[in-house]
Parts: sequence; structure tokens; C-alpha cells
Amino acid sequence: MPGADFDIAQDAALLFDQVRQAGQMALERFRAGVASWHKPDGSVLTETDLEVDRFLKASLLAARPDYGWLSEETADDGARLSRPMLWIVDPIDGTRAFAKGGDEWCVTGALVKDGLPVAAAVYRPLTDDFYHATAGGGSFCNAARLKAGDGPLAGCRMMGTRRALTPLLAHGIVPEWPGEQPLLLRLARVAEASLDAALSLGAKNDWDLAAGHLLVQEAGGRMTDARNRPMVFNRIGSVQDGVLAAGLTRHQALIKLMERE
Repeated sequence: MPGADFDIAQDAALLFDQVRQAGQMALERFRAGVASWHKPDGSVLTETDLEVDRFLKASLLAARPDYGWLSEETADDGARLSRPMLWIVDPIDGTRAFAKGGDEWCVTGALVKDGLPVAAAVYRPLTDDFYHATAGGGSFCNAARLKAGDGPLAGCRMMGTRRALTPLLAHGIVPEWPGEQPLLLRLARVAEASLDAALSLGAKNDWDLAAGHLLVQEAGGRMTDARNRPMVFNRIGSVQDGVLAAGLTRHQALIKLMERE
């Protein structure tokens, strides 16, 4: 069975190295300037998204040909559903900022085993911040171990849209509006405690969440969908019903608060 001889250390090292290389590739293209266009759904796409996607798919699958593949920029043929091991990639999370010359973008990847992330990488080349985690091995930014913050709702620094946060503001939550900050960077910030909680409503794709899920969990936080259901990846449709990430106590309090609203 594919994945039966799975070695988390080797696979994580492979993922980390390739995401770093992909990030440096994206940084070179970013500095040179990139052309962009809109997909049919209105989201922004650049040639760099496609180039990074091709690079990661070729390198990761060449090393692990029995693993499945899911990426924002690759058509999903469903073959991944029969694979217990799956690479999940967003070649550039924050493409709109990337295309405009902003700094709120990153290159991300995760390895999922039997529906749960076991290795994760979120690389922000412009600041050289490399967030990474392995199942049971903790979360880190470069060499610094991460610990998600926790505590009461009063003073909780929470990022989300106005639609998501407005019903909660009467309870002492301090809002931060995301602007162009991509979801995976928000989740990395929860893991490092520079943000206390992140909430996003509506359908979210697996590539927006898988790496952040492991970063938050391994930093001692909790991440579920917006209805407090555990996330399972590599399902038909590859979509989750929103996301809530926070420290354990805050997560529980926020779920109770949201249930009352």
C-alpha cells in the first residue's frame, strides 16, 4: 500500500526543501515584475503561480510517485481520493498582493496522511519567515518554536471579515481586518501568537487550510471548521465549511458565542 513505509522525517525534509526553492523562484519573478489576469471566478492568476505549481508537482511527485496531488492551480481529476498520502499545495497564497507588488503572499505545501496533515510549510520569501511543522514534532518559524496564545475573550486579537467579526465585537474582541493578508499567513500568526484567533466563514479549500491546520495544532491551538467540526482533508470536493483557529480556551469560548449569535 502506498505510504505503508512512510517516513515523516524524510518526507518533511523533502517538502521543506522544495517549498523553500519554490519560494526563491517566486521571489525572483516578483522582483522582475509579473503579468496577471483574472480567472473565470474573478480571482487573480499570474504565470508565476503556474510555474511554481509545475515545479512543486514535478519535484514532489518525482520523489514520491505513489502520493496524490491537490493544488489550486492543477485540475483535480479525483485520482488522489484513492491515495492515503497526498501533497496539498497553494503555489502562491495571496496572488492579488503578489501581482500588485505587495508583501502579503507566501508559498505553501502540506503532506496529508489518511486525511490529516503530517507535515506543513508556509514560506514568506520577502521576510524569509519559514513556518513549518510535523505531526508530533511541534511548530516553528525558522528555528523558533511556536506556542499559540490563549486566555479570555476580552482583549482577544481576532482577524476576520466584518461580516464574521461584527456579531462578536460586543464581547471584548479586538478586531483586525485582513486586507490582503492570505488565510494561511493568518493561521501562521495564530500559531506564533502574534494573533489570538482567526475566523473565516463560507467555503474554504483544502489548499487554504491544510498547512495552517498542522501549524496551529502543533503550536497547542485548535482549528476546526466554523461549526466546530474536525477537519478531514482529501475528500470529494476538497472544501471545508469555514475555519476557526485559536488557543484551546478561546476556541471553545468563541464556538459557544457563535452558537448564540
